[in-house]
Amino acid sequence: MSLISLPGLAKMIDEISQQHNLPKSAVQEALREALLKGYERYRRSQSLDRQQFHDEYFNNFEVELDIEEEGFRILSTKRIVEIVDNTDHHISLKEVQEVASEAQLGDEVVLDVTPNQKDFGRMAAIQTKQVLLQKLRDQQRKLIQEEFNDLEGTVLNARSLRFERQDVIVAVQSAFSQPEVEAVLPKREQLPNDNYRANSSFKVILKKVREGSHRGPQLIVSRSAAGLVVDLFTVEVPEIDEEIVRIVAVSREANPPSRYVGPRTKIAVDTLERDVDPVGACIGARGSRIQAVVNELRGEKIDVIRWSPDPATYIANSLSPARVDQVVLINPDERHALVLVAEDQLSLAIGKEGQNVRLAARLTGWKIDIKDTATYQLEINKEQQLSDKSELLNNEKDNDETNVVFKY
Repeated sequence: MSLISLPGLAKMIDEISQQHNLPKSAVQEALREALLKGYERYRRSQSLDRQQFHDEYFNNFEVELDIEEEGFRILSTKRIVEIVDNTDHHISLKEVQEVASEAQLGDEVVLDVTPNQKDFGRMAAIQTKQVLLQKLRDQQRKLIQEEFNDLEGTVLNARSLRFERQDVIVAVQSAFSQPEVEAVLPKREQLPNDNYRANSSFKVILKKVREGSHRGPQLIVSRSAAGLVVDLFTVEVPEIDEEIVRIVAVSREANPPSRYVGPRTKIAVDTLERDVDPVGACIGARGSRIQAVVNELRGEKIDVIRWSPDPATYIANSLSPARVDQVVLINPDERHALVLVAEDQLSLAIGKEGQNVRLAARLTGWKIDIKDTATYQLEINKEQQLSDKSELLNNEKDNDETNVVFKY
């Protein structure tokens, strides 16, 4: 059988495998596809009628790599027919029976159609190299998708590599001993307090694995997603991992609308165990557990509150650290509540630029209005006085009408 020589084939496959973090089988598959494209280029250059080669014309051709002999062959699968009208796809029964008498019409045979090495040509070799680079990239994307598709929403260790405009390119690993893969941390997914120095390490959550061919890393990671906080608490608090304590809801504002307001998170927790304090479990002895999470998030404020099935209690807890006097459920159907607080707690309940009440509303799913208790009481008294006055006037009017004397 003919053979087109590729000196150092085995060494080349090993080097490409290490350079691109690909298994040898993937490199060989990419090389076979690239060599087949090079053969197509060679055949097209040999034919005057370029129109005869449609998109699926070479589907019956394949490349066989010979690692030991350091070369490759072009093989063609042809159907046995009575009359041959296309020598690339068909072969005559008479010609086959000269070698295999048992052959019949409709059978298929594989033939060596390897061209002469000199005829393969420089242009075909250039085409092969270009296609090989593209196929290697495709193989990398395919392996990354297979490796990370099931990891969306999980937390990974990341290492900062470089900046591309305002995005940070990081290296992540799916598991121990696996090669690092580049991922992009977009500007909108970064934390304002982060410092992305070269080789600095931090945790990220895998937000999306992009599919298809496009420029740049396939993996999109985030530091601002609420899921990152959940996972950090799961790691630091064994009771959450053991499902003794459960996280009911999370509300996070990692990138506040104003630069004068820092990132903040509210997390609601609960437990079915009577002797377990879910809030205390998350905070830890002397705040050790919550401090570990705060340190990873570069000083982000975190409020851990107790969830309650009673909406009024839940809303009051959600406004922590403010002390609430009373919660009035104005319209339960539309989930609208009025919260009353002391005057010295008003600014704390609302928060800087409304952040505290905004996060509480997202956490509970209720629209929350906050008022000073004393002011609200004055308004109620004033309304009551107006109501009493109105009622008194109506009563006097009714009495005047009753006491009218008609004279004739």
